[in-house]
Amino acid sequence: MRTIAKLFGRSPFGPLQTHMERVAQCVAKVPELFAALQRQDQAALATLAVEISQLEHAADQVKNDIRNNLPKRMFLPVDRSALLDMLSTQDSIADRCEDIGILLSLRQMDMIEALRGPFALFLERNVEAFQMAHRLIRELDELVESSFGGAEADKVKNMVEDVARKEHEVDLVQRELIKTLFSHEDQMTYGQFHLWNQVFQTTAALSNLSERLAFQLRMTVELK
Repeated sequence: MRTIAKLFGRSPFGPLQTHMERVAQCVAKVPELFAALQRQDQAALATLAVEISQLEHAADQVKNDIRNNLPKRMFLPVDRSALLDMLSTQDSIADRCEDIGILLSLRQMDMIEALRGPFALFLERNVEAFQMAHRLIRELDELVESSFGGAEADKVKNMVEDVARKEHEVDLVQRELIKTLFSHEDQMTYGQFHLWNQVFQTTAALSNLSERLAFQLRMTVELK
């Protein structure tokens, strides 16, 4: 297996892409968490929460390896601080996945029927926003080859706008979800209501951070 240090010799984005693949593994487990919750399968939910925590730890190890091996001076036209900012945002996405697993494991939870449809759409849109940001990071090799210009740079900028639009869709769905939560708060204890609100806010971070990552990348492109 190539080390992070060797990856830097090929592209400043190679290690970032390696880390993003670890993050993607965390995100992929989140819908499985909620599926286990819907089935009221506490054993599966607990197992998935542990698996996400392990995947997040693996992503942390890659992140630390990148930081320890990131050259002080890079020979390709990429700002070192910009690369570290993108790495930090990717890391935060993995952290939020772990947080969701922890929240769902704090106590046995059940989602009332009125929330199930709106939440399914909400979760789907958040995952879609991340997947779009993931595709952006995969485009970075082509961006380097084009010297951060031309049709490839325009393509990346358009993809960034797509992530922003998807995040806005999430905001609209979240607004309706929160309204539904408040309109049915009498069906929950205070603890259940508070915990669900935390779960929704933490899940929304997937799209918020994906949008941040996309704009960080666009700033890098526009500086070239």
